[in-house]
Amino acid sequence: MTKGPEPVTSLRAYVFTWMIRWQVRPRLARAADVHAVRRVFDAAKFPDPPGVAFRPGAVGGIAGEWAERDGLRPDAPRLLYLHGGGFIACSARTHRPLIGALAQRGFRIFAPDYRLAPEHPFPAGLDDAAAAWTAFAAEGPAGLAGDSAGGNLALALMLRLKREGLPLPAAAALFSPATDMLGTGASMQANARRDAMFDPASLPGLVEAYLAGHDAADPLVSPLYGDPAGLPPLLFHVGANELLRDDSVRFAEKARAAGVDVALTVWPVVPHAWQFAASFLPEARRSLTAAASFLGRHLAAAREPVA
Repeated sequence: MTKGPEPVTSLRAYVFTWMIRWQVRPRLARAADVHAVRRVFDAAKFPDPPGVAFRPGAVGGIAGEWAERDGLRPDAPRLLYLHGGGFIACSARTHRPLIGALAQRGFRIFAPDYRLAPEHPFPAGLDDAAAAWTAFAAEGPAGLAGDSAGGNLALALMLRLKREGLPLPAAAALFSPATDMLGTGASMQANARRDAMFDPASLPGLVEAYLAGHDAADPLVSPLYGDPAGLPPLLFHVGANELLRDDSVRFAEKARAAGVDVALTVWPVVPHAWQFAASFLPEARRSLTAAASFLGRHLAAAREPVA
């Protein structure tokens, strides 16, 4: 497992984290139910990246949105992106700032609008991700990425693909993925006050809405409890002060022990899903550039003809 150099923290990271702590965390803590949480998540406003075209589409029968920069070459690397939102909120549209920033870095991206809980609990979202990926992968080597709940779905999807003997991505980038629905990581307690976005008391409701009584230890719900052997190269970026810090760290350690090529960077100061702020936050741009380089390198290798 490679671990990146300690990132240099900008003043903007401190300011942005302060804003999230005082504007977003209180609203989430006051949310009375998952529908109120959905309204908070869906209200997030960041600018769409310039020079990126977004268009509706469908892959494998799953509606979503394509994103690609102007003038992208026909053989550009392809990426399936699974958006976050606690399994109960957000969409390809809300995630344009993050998805578009990756598209700016040279990818042709499809982001499926998978079904959300509580209306559609597990395994609806994972089924949709699998349907979209199966059709997407049929066109050739591709990468996979996701943030938060989308990172969970990306890891669960790879475990499911491996179990079913279906094509895996050439590599995957995970931004603060949720990997343990049992919440056993030490950071759940250690970062209870440090996390700028989430109060620990706000997470069980999201988990309950998604699981609807399903076993939280199922590896397709909590990928940490699955067998990562045979997975493709994985990149993890997570904030040092996040509740979900150890969801990334423990999965990365387990995957490395199983022989998986893993790159892990734990970023100081930044809040959950800081990659949304690429328009003004240096740490977001550095994270996305590093992820794009990682994905691009492995996709290029996957497309090389076999001798």
